[in-house]
Amino acid sequence: MYIEPNPSLPAGPRPRLVEPALEALLSRSMLQVQVVAELHRCGSWYADAPRYECGLFHLVGAGRCQVESEELGGAVTLEAGDLVIFPHGAPHRLSGTGEHDMLQTSLICGEFRFTGSSQHPLKLALPACMVIHAADASAPFRQLASTMAQVVHADCAGRHVLLNKLADALFTLAICDYSRTTEQRQGLFASLADPRIARVLQAVHDHPGKAWTMQSMAALACMSRSAFAERFTQLMRQPPIQYVTQWRVSVAEQLLRDRQQSVAGIAQQLGYSSEAAFRRLFKRVSGRCPGRVRGEGMRAAVLN
Repeated sequence: MYIEPNPSLPAGPRPRLVEPALEALLSRSMLQVQVVAELHRCGSWYADAPRYECGLFHLVGAGRCQVESEELGGAVTLEAGDLVIFPHGAPHRLSGTGEHDMLQTSLICGEFRFTGSSQHPLKLALPACMVIHAADASAPFRQLASTMAQVVHADCAGRHVLLNKLADALFTLAICDYSRTTEQRQGLFASLADPRIARVLQAVHDHPGKAWTMQSMAALACMSRSAFAERFTQLMRQPPIQYVTQWRVSVAEQLLRDRQQSVAGIAQQLGYSSEAAFRRLFKRVSGRCPGRVRGEGMRAAVLN
């Protein structure tokens, strides 16, 4: 994406943009975000969340509360505009702070999941818990969080749909901020810090159907084959060719759910000349056949 300088902004250094490899991945993230509860509490209260198979998040719209989890190591106080995310559905407890017992606290709670393969690189790279305090967040993050809190109290048509779209944008901002600020990088986020590996990831994410080989990826990284394979595997925790295969399957799942192309067309688009070979590989990696994934997409479309 080309962005011209904005003449209305003051002169000086600009904040670093999101890494192209991450942007390319987010554009095909197959992420589903849904607000499932709007809670209003006051006095002494608590709410336990057991382990979930999907990710969970809680945005404080007003008031104050505490969140406790083994992943946090202790209770953390959340203020209005703060967001806590449990990408892997870790058990946790939300409760009142014990101060100002009559202070009303509003929470916007939701779920998110990466559709399809459990091996999605973003899901594997995210930590067990993320806490974003509004006081330390970017202006767009604070504005989005404030808008969500306002929509909760608005009596307007399409309110729930709007909340889901805002939550999707807020989650994307949280990932981008985490990528820029975290010092405990793992998986994908560790690879983004290496310009050579990040260059390869961006190309694979943008062009999954290219005839990628170890030699072509190593050449793009300006590294020898052995050095590239070792570095990529160290950072991503899987060999380069395996990552390419899993990414192609993730993209294929998205295309199958959209129902815009035939299985043969999807196979060809992703670099497989044989539909039969693609079907076998897809089932081996995802555990499901393409027809089943397409059927799930059709049933979801009917329900929505």
